[in-house]
Amino acid sequence: MNQSLTVAEYPIYSLELTREETPFDSVEAICGYFRACIESHRSAVFIAEFDHYAHTCSLPEGHIGEEIRAAKNLVFCFGISLPKPELLACRPRSIGVAETDHGFLITFMETPMPVANSVMEDWAMGLCQQLVTAVA
Repeated sequence: MNQSLTVAEYPIYSLELTREETPFDSVEAICGYFRACIESHRSAVFIAEFDHYAHTCSLPEGHIGEEIRAAKNLVFCFGISLPKPELLACRPRSIGVAETDHGFLITFMETPMPVANSVMEDWAMGLCQQLVTAVA
């Protein structure tokens, strides 16, 4: 087996929201929002929702940080291009949604495609914009 380094770092984007900054009141509601975003995008395809919290709690040696109340990943793929087979190791994409004592933390790893990063940033910021719409 060969080991290679295609990209040295994958920065993580994160958005921390207090409960007052979004109309969504649970990880499930936020996952539903992201799933709708993914399913309405012309190039994205929804793959799965993974309950990381439940999985880790079920392990005999599983450990969850004290501040984490719930944690799920939405797995999806933009599928815009596949220029070489090695890039399958970097796919698909995932958006993490965690509920903490203070609110919610949304995270995703930067992609090599700026257009995909922009779309995921827009989706995440939409969690705040939904509040403006709900209040108006």
